[in-house]
Amino acid sequence: MASLYTIVIKLGTSSLVDEVTREPRIANMSLLVETIVKLKRDGHRVIIVSSGGIAVGLKRLGITDRPKGIAEVQAVAAVGQARLIGLWDDLFRQMGQPIAQILLTRNDLADRTQYLNATATLNELLNMGVIPIVNENDTLSAYEIRFGDNDTLSAITAGMANADYLFLMTDVDCLYTANPRSDPTAKPILIVDDISSLKVDVSSTGSNVGTGGMTTKLIAAELATSVGTTTVICKSSVPGNIRAIVKYNQKYDVEADAKEIVTPAYQAQELERLVVEDVPLHTKFIADKEPIKDRQFWLLHGLSAAGKIYIDAGCYKALTRKNRAGMLPAGLLGTVGTFHTSETVSIHVGRKLEDGGWIPHPDFADMEVGRALVNYGSTEMELIKGLQSNQIESVLGFMDSEYLAFRDNIAFLPHTNAPSSPA
Repeated sequence: MASLYTIVIKLGTSSLVDEVTREPRIANMSLLVETIVKLKRDGHRVIIVSSGGIAVGLKRLGITDRPKGIAEVQAVAAVGQARLIGLWDDLFRQMGQPIAQILLTRNDLADRTQYLNATATLNELLNMGVIPIVNENDTLSAYEIRFGDNDTLSAITAGMANADYLFLMTDVDCLYTANPRSDPTAKPILIVDDISSLKVDVSSTGSNVGTGGMTTKLIAAELATSVGTTTVICKSSVPGNIRAIVKYNQKYDVEADAKEIVTPAYQAQELERLVVEDVPLHTKFIADKEPIKDRQFWLLHGLSAAGKIYIDAGCYKALTRKNRAGMLPAGLLGTVGTFHTSETVSIHVGRKLEDGGWIPHPDFADMEVGRALVNYGSTEMELIKGLQSNQIESVLGFMDSEYLAFRDNIAFLPHTNAPSSPA
């Protein structure tokens, strides 16, 4: 028997709402509903991440342009989300399929208990045969607690549900080496194993009614694959493609190593196989063979960073080795921003200078390498940076812990291009 999957399908605003008239694309939504119900009947578990609440609200209220003020946008979203979920329910009811609405903000996931509760609810709905429809709660989300776009939210949802597949629906059938509309030599990119080395056209910037673009989809793909979810980019105007691609991947599960996949010969072989099997073009991002664990995923993507800390290369190496340790003050170079005990900070690598100062490490281009829940605030850290743990109490007058952060409260991003032990 073919393996059955948990599938997350992300639908952008332009897939559901006409850019010009702002009216719902009822025909396309109906086709999506038929496809999703068929996937359910095939035995798969399906989650929808649906945009469109604000666009539907604008139409419902007769507003031409998206408001500038946060309160106005939130009010429009409150109207639109009610209408949108009602529309989904009307369509799925024709097929006898129950649905549920889940509205999330980053604050809902920032607390570990709430994150686990949301995950449990999501999985229980799937066990009950219900299709969860997830959206960002735009009626409550202020800028600083937004996911940013529903591409990111869909990847986080895939991680919460331990999904096998994430489908990112867009206005192109797959990624290309150049813009196929203007460059006839553009070639399709069908399989991606290393997103960091991907050379692709990202000129698609999203529709007038949406917020995403191709760049946000690549970020979402990197996020989803890091947690073990194979990610697919395909055309949103032909919803039936999803089922055809799922069946194809049940038949041909790509297990080749990265070197084989990225070769032009392998891409050509894949293209020939798609043509023979009459499967539409799509880009598949292969899931990491060693996905990050649930708690690490939550630390990296469920929380917002309140500040930054810079550690030296030796500390970075100690924290990322297999038998890793907690973060000690001896390896801390400095902090950026104001944060408090038990808040989350982003981790960066720096290099100490001869005069006692420090700079961001050039080998890392000042990129974020991970996140940590800290045992000391920024003020305390600045006082004890570079010291041995047995000196903490004499400087601060107390010692909550010998570690700045416990190892179970530290998680690193899967930056494949980052040096593992910089000089």
